[in-house]
Amino acid sequence: MNEFRDAATEVPRPLSRFPWGAPDTFLGLPAEHTDFARAGVVLLPVPYEATVSWMSGTKNGPRAMLEASHYIELYDHELDRDSYEVGVHTLPELVLPDAGPEQALRVLREVMDVLVNTGKFVVMIGGEHSLSSPPILAHADRLSGRRLSVLQLDAHADLRTEYGGTPYSHACVMYLVHERVDIVPVGIRSLTHDERVLLRERNIPAIFSHELDGDQWMGRVIDALGPDVYITFDVDYLDPALMPATGTPEPGGASWHPTVRLLERVFRERNVVGCDVVELAPIPGMVAPDFVAAKLVYKMIGFHAAVA
Repeated sequence: MNEFRDAATEVPRPLSRFPWGAPDTFLGLPAEHTDFARAGVVLLPVPYEATVSWMSGTKNGPRAMLEASHYIELYDHELDRDSYEVGVHTLPELVLPDAGPEQALRVLREVMDVLVNTGKFVVMIGGEHSLSSPPILAHADRLSGRRLSVLQLDAHADLRTEYGGTPYSHACVMYLVHERVDIVPVGIRSLTHDERVLLRERNIPAIFSHELDGDQWMGRVIDALGPDVYITFDVDYLDPALMPATGTPEPGGASWHPTVRLLERVFRERNVVGCDVVELAPIPGMVAPDFVAAKLVYKMIGFHAAVA
């Protein structure tokens, strides 16, 4: 475990009008590494859950990741660096309104607009996957004229036009953004016939889970991505043997080392503008999946720090 413990965190003035919950700090970093003005990375925990379709619990995902992160060894031997030295400011949990997903996502978009305009590298941790559309669109708008690519690591296509009576469901998140950005879905192994038709009609270069043998597929991913990339990582992308703590698990999926190799290449060969990790639904008494998700966040912070 690392040597640091919790430090107090404050909300910057432009964000003070939004509803915030209890604070915590990713990695338990002390104040000199968490000051908002000096931090290169801002972590936004959003414990929101309203449209899950099977097992619940994603609202507990951010807290579980933060708690598990306190036990991550801060030195990354693969990068040969203490990645936290880039500075990581953890905001308190953002408490979204319960008036329905459309209103909740509207508030999240307001928060993301403020954060993206600071120029910080923002990592959102959720929460259900519906949360990913506001940060994706906030980054797409900020590029003003350049097309954003979205690397979607996921077991599900999430291209339904509506699900459970709402177009703002976790099952619709990529449909909400697909006309504004270029989607590159990877690890897909569950989708409807209509979603498959849409992938073909829109020439969306999906890479299915059964294609993830060897490393050749990684070149296809890189080639499909434009210069500017946002990464949305639904943890059910991973094999359930590694990540059982998710509401809609699917057999198959990726393992740890190929996933990390892909992420390292994307950060090194493209301009990654932001990312999220969502859909962790902690299982009481089983902390390994929480640690996997937290370590994944720290890996992406490290890859960002290495090229910043």
